[in-house]
Amino acid sequence: MTTTAPRLGNALARLLILAAALLGTLLAGAAPASAHAALTGSDPKDGAVVATAPKEVNLTFSEQVAMSPDSIRVLDPAGRRADTGEMRDLCSGSVVRYGVELRAGLPDGTYTVAWQTVSADSHPIAGAFTFSIGAPSSTSVALPDQAPGGGLVGTLYGIARYLSYAGFAVLVGGGAFVLACWPRGASVRPVQQTVVRGWLTLTVATLAMLLLRNPYTGSGELSDAFDLAGLKTVLETKTGAALTSRLLLLGAAALFVAVLFGAYARRTDPKEKKDLAFGLGLGGTVVAAGIAGTWALAEHASTGLQPGVAMPVDILHLLAVAAWLGGLTVLLVALYKAPSVERSAVERFSKVAFGSVAVLAATGLYQSWRQVGSWSALTGTRYGQLLLVKIGLMAVLIGIAWISRRWTQRLAAPATREADADADSDADEGSDEGSDEQHEVTEGTDEVAEETDEVTGEEPEVSEVEAAEPSDATAELAEPAEAIDPQRAAQLARQRAAVATARRKRERDADPERAGLRRSVLTEAAVAVVLLAVTTVLTSTEPGRTEEEAGRATSASGPAAVPDRPVDIRLPFDTGGVDGKGVVRLSLDPGRTGANALHIFVERPNGKPLDVPEIKVALTLEAKDVGPLPVAPDRIQTGHWSASGVQIPMPGDWKIQVTVRTSEIDQTTIDKNVKIG
Repeated sequence: MTTTAPRLGNALARLLILAAALLGTLLAGAAPASAHAALTGSDPKDGAVVATAPKEVNLTFSEQVAMSPDSIRVLDPAGRRADTGEMRDLCSGSVVRYGVELRAGLPDGTYTVAWQTVSADSHPIAGAFTFSIGAPSSTSVALPDQAPGGGLVGTLYGIARYLSYAGFAVLVGGGAFVLACWPRGASVRPVQQTVVRGWLTLTVATLAMLLLRNPYTGSGELSDAFDLAGLKTVLETKTGAALTSRLLLLGAAALFVAVLFGAYARRTDPKEKKDLAFGLGLGGTVVAAGIAGTWALAEHASTGLQPGVAMPVDILHLLAVAAWLGGLTVLLVALYKAPSVERSAVERFSKVAFGSVAVLAATGLYQSWRQVGSWSALTGTRYGQLLLVKIGLMAVLIGIAWISRRWTQRLAAPATREADADADSDADEGSDEGSDEQHEVTEGTDEVAEETDEVTGEEPEVSEVEAAEPSDATAELAEPAEAIDPQRAAQLARQRAAVATARRKRERDADPERAGLRRSVLTEAAVAVVLLAVTTVLTSTEPGRTEEEAGRATSASGPAAVPDRPVDIRLPFDTGGVDGKGVVRLSLDPGRTGANALHIFVERPNGKPLDVPEIKVALTLEAKDVGPLPVAPDRIQTGHWSASGVQIPMPGDWKIQVTVRTSEIDQTTIDKNVKIG
């Protein structure tokens, strides 16, 4: 009889092709992990021109970061280190700020600040900017093009992250499916292999992430994965501790799997089996929650708003995902590889899946509010857009699950019939062949051999002559047990088992409702593969709330003004006459709205003071049509003019114009735009 269900090999091939295509489309435009901390300010600012060398360079971040002595490097125009390497912790309250001291006597020119660190949610971040002392100059500093967490190491780390989520789902969801939905599945070998492979996948992926962590957050060189000093440093971090804890918990999970597929599968007494199931359920829940906690303690939930609430919610979210998707995976394997799956088991899993979806909806809603925060971030940031894709996939998955539930309700074979068939097959294996089975043997030994190889993995070892003479085999069965050759008896037993299994498989495949269930579950699993990929990318993308806050902080601070620090600018001039070349250094203190003190220094090209007949200053805010506001500084001494009480009425991009007159007829006007807060 022709089956209506798709063949397993073709179905899996289509599943892999679909998953690869969708995953490739999703990740084609993805940038490397941009992480969740952001640089919100610096002193000096990016592009600032200061009159004198600052004592240190400070960086301000949106959340806590892990800093090392080389996290901030200041390079002079020739590419040499201009900092002392002494990191200063300037954090105060909710302000996350770090600085590095600069060497004394730095010459004029453009300096590059390169920084790289790890955010509190385990993702590497890096960047660079420049500032100039005196006047901008050319620089020989070449920064790496590769973003942090990119390249081959970033790709391998991302694959390991995906496999760790997948292995966790299969391990936890598979164990829960057996205990809560299908206890008989504990003795089914394909189910055992699936859960054990989930454990192996999670273990190998965790080890790979532990080894790749050092180059992933540092050099990006794959060879550094085996640097013992780097590994030791990783183990001292929060992420290293989480990965190590996960490996220890996986040892306990291995014990759980051994008992589930060993002692539990062999129990026959209902009371003993129930007691053991309760112990396995309680212990397995604790271990599963602990493994899920290693993600919650090291990634999204551990930073930002309400971490005390977010971490338990994240654990519940991961457990619900595992119960649904992992159980779905084991159900798919059982539908294709197991002799039979009771209707009651599928119905119980349907209830578990419904509960998991309810938990996912509640926890996902909270996580979305926490990580996105606004409607604009939902549609205007990469995190929000990925979240919308995830929500869409979840809706598709729920729709397919509803179809699967309909197929479950229409299953033609009730659980009692399947149980009776299993009991009959067990009895047949220990007794003589019935007339129906003898007819099956006579009808075709080639089919028996093919089915035996598919189901048991063993050859029936029946020659063509023996296959053509079923009456002889029957006659041998009629002989006394001591007259039958043991090898021949074992051969006939394998034949009978293969025929019985083939008969049950044909009956199972002939059921259109069961075939429809297999197809719908296969489609559900394909969508789940893509959904898990989206989730993996989502966990390594900067949340919409953080991205918007960082953008607001950057736009508010502007490129040139420094809070609580004078605005220092350097303006070269050339009037064309005698002593017509020089530099004007202007300082506006404190460089914000209200009253400011103005100091002007005029110097020759060699740095010596230059006495000029006249200096005039004007301030203009062109965006608001304010100004020009004239300022008449007083001469203090040779080359030095000042004015007090210079009023800046409002913040904005102000143009500072300086007119220098070096003789009765030689003068020039130079200007510079600065951001004043």
